Amino acid sequence: MIENLLIFIFSLLLVIKGATMATTYSSRLAENFRLSKYVIGFIIVAFISILPETIISINSALKNVPEFGLGTLFGGNIADLTLVLAILIIYVGRNIHIESKVLKDVRVFPFFLLLPLLFGLNGYYSRLEGVLLILVGIFFYYLVLRDNINTSIPQKKIGGWLKNLILFLFAMFLLLTGSHFTVESASSLATALHVPPLLIGLLVVGLGTTMPEFFYCLKTLKKNEDGLVVGDILGTVLADATIVIGILAVINPFSFPKKIIYVTGFFMLVASFILINFMRSGKIISKKEGYQLFIFWLIYALAEVLISNFAP
Repeated sequence: MIENLLIFIFSLLLVIKGATMATTYSSRLAENFRLSKYVIGFIIVAFISILPETIISINSALKNVPEFGLGTLFGGNIADLTLVLAILIIYVGRNIHIESKVLKDVRVFPFFLLLPLLFGLNGYYSRLEGVLLILVGIFFYYLVLRDNINTSIPQKKIGGWLKNLILFLFAMFLLLTGSHFTVESASSLATALHVPPLLIGLLVVGLGTTMPEFFYCLKTLKKNEDGLVVGDILGTVLADATIVIGILAVINPFSFPKKIIYVTGFFMLVASFILINFMRSGKIISKKEGYQLFIFWLIYALAEVLISNFAP
């Protein structure tokens, strides 16, 4: 138990160091390529941030328990859209500001999340549906990238783009490695303390996969880089709900309990509508709205616990 505690502490330090470096070099990359910080967060950071849940989901599919991976993806998305943002806002003690160009992209965001739910209403994802989900996800990323390159801004060479890219990838490696061992050690600690398996899955694995984006966003908020925060959260959620699920279905079409769609998927969709509504009202996410997001996540967690205990 002491060993797991030491690993847990060291892994958290890795996560924090990786997040600090990633914040610095992602901002420099944005200036190198004349991209908005929102795009860097939405595409580059988000794609690296999804690696923990992607690996977990693929492993679960290969072990013939794809519903665990699907639940992790949807549950992690709900945490990103509500709990992660809520904790960030409450901790830094200020509103998160939303840029006008971001609002243009997020208008259709919930409808992209609706597609995997519609495909999954029958409790099965086919290979064709997987391909469609991947293509839809890539299309949305293309739209974001196309609309957020500002050629009027001179291209900057802060340290050289290659150097910044290498250091950024190294930072994300530290972030992911630390996140992986943090989840592993936390799971072992929870087992040693006789925490129920349901709570380990819901609160340790599901929340643990959000660690890369949480610590990255925490550092960016402290530097007032709100665009990176919004981009990372939305980009991670979209990639999980379309591209990652699509990859799973292409590798091995699978069946799963329909309640994942009707319960977890429903909460994910509602969370996205609530968040987008907050973003569009006044172009900020306020502290009050942060508390409301936190309450929504508590309701979701309670619903999952009750349904897992009493549903057949």
